[in-house]
Amino acid sequence: MSQRFDNKTIIITGAGSGLGRAVAVRLASEGAALSLVDVSQAALEETRAEVLAAEPATNTTLIVADVSKEDDVKRYVDQTVASHGRIDGLYNNAGVEGKQNPVADYGTEEFQRVISINLNGVFLGMKYTLPHMVKQGSGAIVNASSVGGIRAVPNQVGYGASKHAVAGMTKDAAIEYGQYGISVNAIAPGAIMTNMVKGSLIQIGGEDGWEDVGREFVSVNPMRRFGEPEEVASLVAYLLSQEAVFINGAVIPIDGGQSQAY
Repeated sequence: MSQRFDNKTIIITGAGSGLGRAVAVRLASEGAALSLVDVSQAALEETRAEVLAAEPATNTTLIVADVSKEDDVKRYVDQTVASHGRIDGLYNNAGVEGKQNPVADYGTEEFQRVISINLNGVFLGMKYTLPHMVKQGSGAIVNASSVGGIRAVPNQVGYGASKHAVAGMTKDAAIEYGQYGISVNAIAPGAIMTNMVKGSLIQIGGEDGWEDVGREFVSVNPMRRFGEPEEVASLVAYLLSQEAVFINGAVIPIDGGQSQAY
């Protein structure tokens, strides 16, 4: 039975954990060959183990790279083409939240660090994959924005700035490259229960109180719960697939409806 990603190669950045890992497992189950990128070799090995447990025949390439460094990004793109011959999709997922502080107390170096990963990493990923997709006449990019790219999130100015900018860059790239059969969209997850979100809750409530903070946080969500990584993976897989080719330039919230509330 044919699957949506048979004979397709997808790059996933930040593939060593969280949403990157969940998307890797989902795409593997639908036949994709995967180029998995992360700063941690150990984390990549763990992701590959989960991928192969789900789909033992998956063709995986592991690449250690820092998405904030242009040479590393060029290398992961070149290595993917060398290993797989093509790039059909990019999930531009690698990101960090950064430390929490109000604007006047937010560290300048921390601001630059968050921007370099969350924003520059997404820009560089598009910059180096798009020429290959233009040559092919097809391709799909899904960028990681956030509900923090739609509305304010207190004490996270670096994160909010980067994710708002990702949403803007996504729209620019979409209108520039749609003529080549390429779609560029962004997802805007809300509170999805990943280790990064857990770390944020620990920053607020400590090791003993983070679960209480989490329950309070989702009490105002229309669905009264955190999202699951697998739910985000379903959306990313759809946007990367041929089923979504006429969706272009969209920033799609996946947050239980919370960003729509007054």
